[in-house]
Amino acid sequence: MNTQQKDLSYFTLRLQELLYTSFPEKAHDQKFIKQRSSWAANAYEGAFRSGNAIEQCDHIADYILFEGLHFSPFDTIFQVVCNEFDTIMADEELRSFALKMLPLCRSLFANYELTDDFAYSEAYDLLYTEITGTIAIWIEENGLQ
Repeated sequence: MNTQQKDLSYFTLRLQELLYTSFPEKAHDQKFIKQRSSWAANAYEGAFRSGNAIEQCDHIADYILFEGLHFSPFDTIFQVVCNEFDTIMADEELRSFALKMLPLCRSLFANYELTDDFAYSEAYDLLYTEITGTIAIWIEENGLQ
């Protein structure tokens, strides 16, 4: 296996892990995964050949690999489900329930500018409250199903 293929598979696996965990709606987007991984591998190789330290090469590649993937709507919904509704369902049901709530809550995120540091803003607290209310109303109307 040549170095390029090894680098590409490394970046592909790292991206797939993040997508599965935090961006399940993108987890099966093979075109996105392939393109991002390739860009990151090429950036790493270019930075390395330019004489950058390994840490700097990693930083450059990670910037490209994870661009726009620092704030996760799914992680936010999952956090709300775990913090606010964990007493009414089993632990093993929390993730699947959060996945079910993702489409329901998706429109709430459109009202906010979702920057990388959004989770540390006052607006995040408002969004958290809106998600909590939306899920509570849904459970009241539909039960846990």
